[in-house]
Amino acid sequence: DDATTKTVSTVYSQTQILERDVFLVERLEQVDSHEAMRHLKAAVFVRPTWGNIELLCKELAAPKFSEYHVFFANVLPNEMLRRLAEADETESVRQVQEFYADYVAVNEDLFTVNQRSSLRLSNDDRGDTVTTRKNEMIERNISAILSALLSLKTQPSSIRYQASSKIARLIATQCSDRMENDGIYQFKNRNTMLLILDRADDPVTPLLSQWTYQAMVHELLGLNNNRVKIPVHADSNKKVEEVVLSCTQDSFFAKHRYSNFGDLGGAVKQLLDEYQAQTHMNERISTIEDMQQFVQRYPAFRSQSLNVSKHVSLVSELGRLVDICDLMEVSQLEQDIACNEDRTTQWRSVLEKLANPQIKAPDKLRIALLYCLRYEDSVNLDRLKAALDDAHLPPEKIILIDAILKYAGKRARGPGLFGAHKSVLAKMTHSLKTSLEGVENVYAQHVPLLSDLIDLITKQKLKDNLFPAVSCVSAAKPAQLIVFMVGGTTYEEATKIAEINTSPTAGIKILLGGTYIHNSTSFLDDLHDAFGLA
Repeated sequence: DDATTKTVSTVYSQTQILERDVFLVERLEQVDSHEAMRHLKAAVFVRPTWGNIELLCKELAAPKFSEYHVFFANVLPNEMLRRLAEADETESVRQVQEFYADYVAVNEDLFTVNQRSSLRLSNDDRGDTVTTRKNEMIERNISAILSALLSLKTQPSSIRYQASSKIARLIATQCSDRMENDGIYQFKNRNTMLLILDRADDPVTPLLSQWTYQAMVHELLGLNNNRVKIPVHADSNKKVEEVVLSCTQDSFFAKHRYSNFGDLGGAVKQLLDEYQAQTHMNERISTIEDMQQFVQRYPAFRSQSLNVSKHVSLVSELGRLVDICDLMEVSQLEQDIACNEDRTTQWRSVLEKLANPQIKAPDKLRIALLYCLRYEDSVNLDRLKAALDDAHLPPEKIILIDAILKYAGKRARGPGLFGAHKSVLAKMTHSLKTSLEGVENVYAQHVPLLSDLIDLITKQKLKDNLFPAVSCVSAAKPAQLIVFMVGGTTYEEATKIAEINTSPTAGIKILLGGTYIHNSTSFLDDLHDAFGLA
């Protein structure tokens, strides 16, 4: 189905699928469009929904394949299994199994539900007209979380949630109830904490410019289901070129996805040098043996050629966008607002950037949103909106100033943003260290709130009143932490998780999931959808 197509395509290439003797991949609803293929067996991999069950029943009424092996991405309710059995009059179904993958695995430690408009879940004022849709969205998130637990064969010893979020509490409670009422979740591995968070607690991270490869590609070009579209600026029949960026199929990307932009240029140069050395080797063909060796090398050489071309094109395009959007200047101010309190100086800088014709409209909006989040109690909103209006931003963008304060202002979010979790001593120590040593990278000062929470968990200092437990068998430090962020997560947070997971001293393994993986564009689109309408 639509969901499991994305699940499979992010971890398997078409070539890898063919190597497994799978000769045809199609959507369940498209099977009607061709003649019977009784020489083939069918492996069906779909989510357990009534829509898919009815499509399967229709297919089994007039089977087009010799036999069917049915795999469901999550727990299959008995009534669905019964309906399927009743429809299988020709006994074409050879097996029915549950294969728990009701989500999209993006990195080894990152998964998503790929659900847009999820910021609606944090808005209680949208009325009864969306209740059914809202319930469907909640159910989809719960299904993904439970499927991830089954994939890992773990049962959480504690389930905690963000106290300031009604939707986080609801999802945590529902997950706990279902695990208690279904024996399938009984595993020996119980040294796991499940933590349900709400994006509203940290609206800053999705608004910042990014400087690591994976995050930067997503922010500037859009990385969706491991695919990215690169604009083609040279003379070409194509306006865009779509390429795949997958850590399972691209060793260069797997190695450098968390590299910062400065290091990335050197890595791509080295990749290009290695390719050119291979090219010179292929030019020295003078004997039949040389020709035979070239033919054997050619598939790998061709693959290497495409890979080099892809990364050179991507890094070139990122560099072009950094220059034309003046992103280094923009990012320096963003980081300053996110990490330091200097209202007067930053206000002057904000007005200066909003009046600068070189700065693009989306970047002006992000700067304004960051400033009003940081100085919510003292910002002159009318003056800020007037400056955006003078910069020719349309009213539907300016309204996002009010929308973000309603969604994630001080009265809506929990404490912790802008260092509120840290003690006065910790803040003073950090400030003194910065003033003495300087900042190693002014574009990477920001630390997501999630990193602070993980630090508190590893030190067993997470406060019960801010993150209560719906179930708690053990209060010991967990060996594994599963974090699910309602409203979506970001690649910046995924980068921090990867750093912790590869650290030999961390003492904890973390899996990060979310309803969506946001860049600033998708985050603001969803914010407008949920809170920006009059």
